[in-house]
Amino acid sequence: MENLIDHKRPTLDEYIKSLSDEALNGDFEEIYKRAPLSADALCGIGSCRGRNLQRFANKKAFVAVLGVVGLVFASTHSYYNGTITTIEKRFKIPSRNIGFIATGNDITSLMLSTFIAYYVGKGHRPRWLALSIIIVIIYCFINAVPHFVYGPGEEALQLTAEYGATADVEMSKHMHDARDKKMLCRVNATSENETCRKGDADNFFAQIFFFVAQLVAGVGQSLKHTLGLSYLDDNIQKSKTPALISFSYFIRLLGPAGGYTLASLCLGIYIAPDLTPTITNKDPRWLGAWYLGWIILGFILFLFVPIMGMFPKELPRAAVRNCIAKEKERRLQAKSLDVKESHVDESISFSGMIATFKRLITNKVFMLNNFASVFYIFGLQPFWTYTPKLMETLYHTSASASSFLTGSFGLTASALGILTAGIVITKYQPTARKLTIWNVIIGIISALAVFSFAFMGCSENEHSVKLNFEDECNVECHCDYMKYSPVCGIDGKTYISACHAGCTEITKLNSTKMFNSCSCIESKLGNSSTIGPCSVDCRSILTIFLAVTCIMKFLGASGRASNFLVGIRCIEKEDKAVAIGFGMAFVRLFSSVPSPIFFGYILDSACIVFGKTCSSRGNCWLYDNLKLRYSFNFIAAGSIFIGAMFDLGVWHYSENLKIFDEKEDENNEKKEKDVGLNKLN
Repeated sequence: MENLIDHKRPTLDEYIKSLSDEALNGDFEEIYKRAPLSADALCGIGSCRGRNLQRFANKKAFVAVLGVVGLVFASTHSYYNGTITTIEKRFKIPSRNIGFIATGNDITSLMLSTFIAYYVGKGHRPRWLALSIIIVIIYCFINAVPHFVYGPGEEALQLTAEYGATADVEMSKHMHDARDKKMLCRVNATSENETCRKGDADNFFAQIFFFVAQLVAGVGQSLKHTLGLSYLDDNIQKSKTPALISFSYFIRLLGPAGGYTLASLCLGIYIAPDLTPTITNKDPRWLGAWYLGWIILGFILFLFVPIMGMFPKELPRAAVRNCIAKEKERRLQAKSLDVKESHVDESISFSGMIATFKRLITNKVFMLNNFASVFYIFGLQPFWTYTPKLMETLYHTSASASSFLTGSFGLTASALGILTAGIVITKYQPTARKLTIWNVIIGIISALAVFSFAFMGCSENEHSVKLNFEDECNVECHCDYMKYSPVCGIDGKTYISACHAGCTEITKLNSTKMFNSCSCIESKLGNSSTIGPCSVDCRSILTIFLAVTCIMKFLGASGRASNFLVGIRCIEKEDKAVAIGFGMAFVRLFSSVPSPIFFGYILDSACIVFGKTCSSRGNCWLYDNLKLRYSFNFIAAGSIFIGAMFDLGVWHYSENLKIFDEKEDENNEKKEKDVGLNKLN
């Protein structure tokens, strides 16, 4: 757009009103070229609105920036997940506390998203988005603060050369021998001698920092999610929304992979980079530099604050297009014999907010769509949260392999689903009925897929695990507080630890440790065992599980664009930001917050062996795999199926819902012709 602000020229409204009907319905590019623009439609801040900046005042630039910001936002979430274990070890934070800390994000979003959307949704949204980036930067730095307040910790410092530690081979040998002997059956030990040791007190203030950080993150992410999509949809042609929304989602999908990769890199550096550790990162005592990633992510986000803030309140092409549409509507109503009163936009006030909520709550399509989302997410979220754990427990993969398989396969399938849906919807522009029935089909297929997971059991090892807490063979071994360190007996059974197997001796054959004289192992071949559980080959069933998961993720991702379009088209334009915020709060209240807690209870209920600490029950060591598969998957499948039934209701009420501009323009032209014929008659 060549024209910058010129106060001597007419405003955009005045210019559009001066056009004849023929010119108004003529070439849009010609109108756009001559139209004057206000400051709200120009890139920049204050007097900084040069001509070179205006080349970025377009939908492609905004989608790219919004997508990259969404990618980094998603990276912060996955980076936090990737460093949780290190944070737990460094600050002695129990897992239950970590779980509560993680809810801070959802709590803030639940409480504020709807109100934020209403009061700021009608303002300069790109600048509010810039503020959301600043808030997430603050979140990143708050997460890093505990390290700079409390340092790497005394235990970490003692494992460095500078603080007197040694890597002497002979001393290391004695340390390992002592550690190995603690795993054995010790008849002369007392039940709490050496084995039961009070843990260090939790670092309360570090937990406060982490919880406050999560509360702050919820505000920033609510602003970004609520305002970003509504701004994008308001400033592009409806026919192009699916492709651009899908592209934005696609970029965001790269975020989790980036976050986990960054976590892996940072945790490979010792927590005190300026010191020389005497252990390697394979040692369980290793603490990585978990705080470095927060500084890196915060710096990256800082670069995007001015970029996002300089986007105009309304993109110039959208400003001209909307002004033309309003003038056409005004002239159509002026010609009509039966003028309909247009909706009056309420001012920003509490009563206006109540009126907005009333419109949303009484909107059948909108509410049914949100109820469908609640049940879908309730049933699917545990898979987003617990899939690596399920793969490790049910299919006997390692923790690293579970994370890799979950991320790589799931990311690829979801990315392909989103891109495919965007292309198909943009090209064929299906009606609302077709989009909603596709959501029903996806819901039913997803429910069947999850239902099938219940029957995808590995050649189960229920009978190959020896649960021998109170057996006569180890009753005097004092294994009550022994950590889960499974050993494979020569009899082909897995024992919880060498102590539980009744082993009293340890030998080394080359680099392999052998536990001998195991009183609980009865076999013609002997009574020895080796470290680690007995191997179980689950590759074939794991392959089937991954294949079904990929299909489910592909189809589920393909429904994101259609679900967003239906949800955004069934409401008034001025209610769009509020509707997104309301939907977010509604889903978090009834699904995102309770779902992980509920399915966490399901996991615990299927546990058959819990660890034991001096003061309380620890984490689960072994699960009843059959019970876990049935209860977890049947409940999840049932929830998803209920969501599909609500989507069926959306399909029923969406008959007159308009999705794309072209169809609306055709209807307007038809109305104009009908009005002309009425006047002639």
